[in-house]
Amino acid sequence: MIAPVWLDQAIITWGYWVVLLAVMIETTGVPFPGETALLVAAVYSGTGRPLSIALVILAAAVGAILGDNFSYMIGRYGGYPLVRRVLRAFHISESALDGAQAYFARHGDKTVFIGRFFAILRVTVAFLAGVNHMPRRRFLVWNALGGIVWATIYGLLGYILGRNLPLLEMTLRVMGLGGTILLVAAIAGLAIFWIIRRRRAMRRLLVAGEEPERVAK
Repeated sequence: MIAPVWLDQAIITWGYWVVLLAVMIETTGVPFPGETALLVAAVYSGTGRPLSIALVILAAAVGAILGDNFSYMIGRYGGYPLVRRVLRAFHISESALDGAQAYFARHGDKTVFIGRFFAILRVTVAFLAGVNHMPRRRFLVWNALGGIVWATIYGLLGYILGRNLPLLEMTLRVMGLGGTILLVAAIAGLAIFWIIRRRRAMRRLLVAGEEPERVAK
């Protein structure tokens, strides 16, 4: 596992604060090595450096929760117009937003929790939850659970496998591949859900249009 020299030096110098800030910045959607910072600090804590794995995990969890809440607030209070402009730019009907809102109403809790483990969703799911007005209390609960579980799993992986970096890299690669497959499946499922919902709506409109003609006859 190769980490940027500046990140490595920052963790050695400032420790837990770097982990917290790196994870928080990444989670808000800014390209930043937050997950790498967590793994590097966890490896150090398992190989004799003066870092406590418990505090490394705590710092990562706090950073994840804070960053996601900041991203959620941006999405809730300013993200909807931005998403509408993006849809128009790609010539996508705004009715897609109705499908997204229905999806978050039904599956928002699972999406927020699981999204923490996938690189793409990790930096977007909180924003999308805000755009689709997922209830804030519900978001806070599942976001906190996701952040704590994610920080614990990745922190312990770095701590336990820190002395065997090839095995750690292989484990992360396998997890990344599995996560990519699940993400593609989830996107495909969402697309199918939206198509089916749209077809049902069209059928209802057609039926509603036919009824007056039947009455007239």
